[in-house]
Amino acid sequence: MYRFLLLLTLCATFGLQSWRILFDNFSVQIIGLDGSQVGAIQSIREIPGFLALLVIYVTLIMKEHRIASLSVALLGIGVAATGWFPQFYGLALCTLIMSFGFHYFETVNQSLTLQYFDRTTAPLVLGRLRSYGAAASIGASLLFFFASPYLSFQNMFAVSGGAITLLGLCTLFQQPTSHTAVPQHKKAIFRKRYGLFYFLTFMAGARRQIFVAFSVYLLVQRFHFSVQEIAMLFLFNNLVNYFISPLIGRAINRYGERRLLSLEYFSLIFIFIAYAYAESRVLVACLYILDHVFFNFAMAIKTFFQKIAEPQDIAPSMAAGFTINHIAAVALPVIGGMLWMVDYRIPFFAGAVMACISLVAVQKIPDPPKRNDGPVASDDQG
Repeated sequence: MYRFLLLLTLCATFGLQSWRILFDNFSVQIIGLDGSQVGAIQSIREIPGFLALLVIYVTLIMKEHRIASLSVALLGIGVAATGWFPQFYGLALCTLIMSFGFHYFETVNQSLTLQYFDRTTAPLVLGRLRSYGAAASIGASLLFFFASPYLSFQNMFAVSGGAITLLGLCTLFQQPTSHTAVPQHKKAIFRKRYGLFYFLTFMAGARRQIFVAFSVYLLVQRFHFSVQEIAMLFLFNNLVNYFISPLIGRAINRYGERRLLSLEYFSLIFIFIAYAYAESRVLVACLYILDHVFFNFAMAIKTFFQKIAEPQDIAPSMAAGFTINHIAAVALPVIGGMLWMVDYRIPFFAGAVMACISLVAVQKIPDPPKRNDGPVASDDQG
């Protein structure tokens, strides 16, 4: 299972990174989108995440590992097609296809990781997968740094997306599952005792959208970063995260989720405020790297859930968590895009406020969290 998830994580991360490296320059230089249109496409990109709860019903007819393989192939198709549709609606459609693949893979990826690895091993596995994902992103950054002067956007999207599609389809022939795994519920489950997990997941999704939708757009639109400069920034960013991500997994085991998440949200308050007032290209690039480093701390939300959850609740709860994570994500980029047109600083101030709220909420996490193995009342789920 580890090797299976590792290969698909490499493919999915490479595909998403390819799309992210090329998207802002493609949308600004080729299509000529403004801030509100970019925000609209980013909202469209989050619709599949909002619909991640439907993965539960797909598992009625297909195993989770099969869903993972097909999702990565679908991601590749969306990336490969993007360059062939240089207009707003074409870009929106390709983004939607790519996003369905990525979000459905991430849903079952997290579910399988928490099912197949124990509470001590899971943080280490999550950290390693993020580390190798960063290595795949480094590969994408190097590819586009050297290829961008010679290849068109159309060719760059097609090459990266086509390779991912083929690799995703190849994994359909693998059998990584074990009969010892706990059977999962095949229906939506929401429990009151998972309330803190739901809230932290919701806030993480809202905060993440500020980063995803507007940080790179800020670099391109306000600081005029080229494709090569964006690729180099992503390369350095992922090089840093390649070494740091495994350390985060170990830190979760040593210090607990509450301390790690407190450090994340406390730091993000200042990072978002700095985004709003940065005038230096070097400073804003450093902020992007720091932002991404602390974004990886969010794996502690998943390991916190693993420690309080019933084993059979993991798959449906990961799907529910992805949907909750994307409730704000669907609307926030559009709203943020409109606010950007008023003053580009407003979305970053909103991110600082979200970080403050999250910092208060994580203080409710027990340190270390203890699992409640007692019976669950029938009215505790819907």
